[in-house]
Amino acid sequence: MFKNTFQSGFLSILYSIGSKPLQIWDKKVRNGHIKRITDNDIQSLVLEIEGTNVSTTYITCPADPKKTLGIKLPFLVMIIKNLKKYFTFEVQVLDDKNVRRRFRASNYQSTTRVKPFICTMPMRLDDGWNQIQFNLSDFTRRAYGTNYIETLRVQIHANCRIRRVYFSDRLYSEDELPAEFKLYLPVQNKGKLSILRATELGDQGPDHLFLIT
Repeated sequence: MFKNTFQSGFLSILYSIGSKPLQIWDKKVRNGHIKRITDNDIQSLVLEIEGTNVSTTYITCPADPKKTLGIKLPFLVMIIKNLKKYFTFEVQVLDDKNVRRRFRASNYQSTTRVKPFICTMPMRLDDGWNQIQFNLSDFTRRAYGTNYIETLRVQIHANCRIRRVYFSDRLYSEDELPAEFKLYLPVQNKGKLSILRATELGDQGPDHLFLIT
């Protein structure tokens, strides 16, 4: 989709207050819902994904299963609200061995497992709104010893609320972000956006990959 597009800075693939937030996404719903609602904390429109089974209610990008994103920017950033229910997301990347690898993070898993084509890891979300920062280049290298080439697909499952999903060429501080990429929490709520970085414990190997605050 974006393979032949000049990529630098930021590349957004979902913005909840856009006219068609799921224009390039497909959605699957079973015993749940995917709808736009007003979030009380930020008093703005967000996309809510809820379902009794995380595996059967999700959004996936690109919408066409035969297409790939072709995004070379190495940082995936998602602004997500913790609904205190099971939640998982998955990213499929291509490495320099021409192998498709998947990274799946879940808040109901306790250990990291690295298999040839999929790495599953635990994720801990703070209460309220979280900014998840995923260094895809670093994870690909640490888990598989290969180099990240591009992201092929992003899939976000129940249960969460989404403000924005975007890629960037590096991590940006709050002051550097364009206004439309920031999440404004009302002062009276004394709200704080928690930053979560995909990271690793020292040099203890791929078995210690996980998402922490």
